[in-house]
Amino acid sequence: MLPSKLAPRLTSFTTRRMYSSSLGNTTAAAANMKLLYPTSLKLDTKSLEGFSTELVPYDVKAPIPDAAADADVLVTWCNSADNLKDAAAKLSQLKWIQSLAAGPNDVLAAGFPKSVVVTTGSGLHDRTVAEHAMGLLLTAARRFDEMREYQLQKKWPRHLGGPQPDRPKDRFTTLRDANVLIWGYGNIAKTLAPHLTAWGASVKGIARSAGVREGVEVYAEDKLAELLPKTDALVMILPGSESTRDVLNKERLALLPKHAWVVNVGRGTSIDEDALADALEKGEIGGAMLDVFKTEPLPESSRLWTTPNLLVSPHGAGGRPQDAEALIAYNLRRFLAGQELKNVI
Repeated sequence: MLPSKLAPRLTSFTTRRMYSSSLGNTTAAAANMKLLYPTSLKLDTKSLEGFSTELVPYDVKAPIPDAAADADVLVTWCNSADNLKDAAAKLSQLKWIQSLAAGPNDVLAAGFPKSVVVTTGSGLHDRTVAEHAMGLLLTAARRFDEMREYQLQKKWPRHLGGPQPDRPKDRFTTLRDANVLIWGYGNIAKTLAPHLTAWGASVKGIARSAGVREGVEVYAEDKLAELLPKTDALVMILPGSESTRDVLNKERLALLPKHAWVVNVGRGTSIDEDALADALEKGEIGGAMLDVFKTEPLPESSRLWTTPNLLVSPHGAGGRPQDAEALIAYNLRRFLAGQELKNVI
């Protein structure tokens, strides 16, 4: 859910398409259109050249060039806050922003007029984030991180090798028959879930509304108290907003079994980091694999660096939007035709 101050962006389709009336349907209008694309990502612009639109590269860390101030479309990726604020002030003819991020909070906070349509990069990161989450889950189950620590000490970790109990109830050691709960059941979860079930895991989801999604039972958040005590691995893929801040708190952590692991590839703001560190230090949960944090880079003073059974992943799950050109081209085609765009906020 978006913060209340962003609610005005959730306008009707009729309101959203007001930008198209200013363009008209003439070839001349398209020819005069200017699209700014970021050099922070190597885009194959050939797929965008057939629209008779002027394509202008720009530096996402520098002010917008004066010659580009008449741009109609802005594509963003890893822009600095100063660059976006400058764009909001300078691009007086801007009608549409295509962010390549799944959650464009940076764009929404920059001060662009409400009349500017904003679309997200939802779908561009599904495979990479799902793959990263799978890697973290396997690391948690097989303790590759601990093996590496022993290797650096030139020690043989006997407790991690040799004969082992098969699927012990008091530990998370395998995906087979494991109860995996995905909190934030969106596109990334839909990509991840089939891989988990293929390995034999029992997957359930938590979302704003309940239902069955591609064979996976998804529950509303009012079922958390019932589901958390039965969870072996909790995967969090929540968006960043005030409604998701610190939702995994002391009380909910206490509901997890002592062997449960927490994997977060969503937003760092969704976890009460001190409560998580306390739970790990007291041995109240099995461990945590975190790819996102409230402050990034993680400060040297953070206790999470040395919290037992916690792996720090440097926000590496996403960062590689796939098929970005296809999304830009799809939306550009619809933009020129005055049709509703994909992933509108």
